[in-house]
Amino acid sequence: MKIKNLVFPMLLLFFFFFNVNAQDNKGHDEVFLIVENMPKYPGGEEALRKDIAEAVKYPEEAKKNKISGKVFVSFVINKEGKVENPKIERGVDSLLDKEALRVIKLLKTWTPGTQRGIKVKVQFTLPINFALD
Repeated sequence: MKIKNLVFPMLLLFFFFFNVNAQDNKGHDEVFLIVENMPKYPGGEEALRKDIAEAVKYPEEAKKNKISGKVFVSFVINKEGKVENPKIERGVDSLLDKEALRVIKLLKTWTPGTQRGIKVKVQFTLPINFALD
């Protein structure tokens, strides 16, 4: 009887610790929108805008067809500060959309975001404006 009384609480403890561990592992891959310390681009927002502006090459065919507008690109800054999973959230034209993705993939390594002192993934959405003179 005593052994039976000990086995049940031991099983409960085992399942409790197993569940807590599973939740911790799951939470570490979560992608956040806002964290205590947001990722930082080297040189700040001004440098980010400058790097994007310098990298953009307006597609000739888009110029010829007078295609312009704002392309919204979302991406994740991972725990190492690298851009991952860039995708078009709101596009204008496939020519401009492809160029926006190319430029986002060229961004430098960021300082990763942190939540409670732990590096985490953080999602961003940036507009890239394609304007003809």
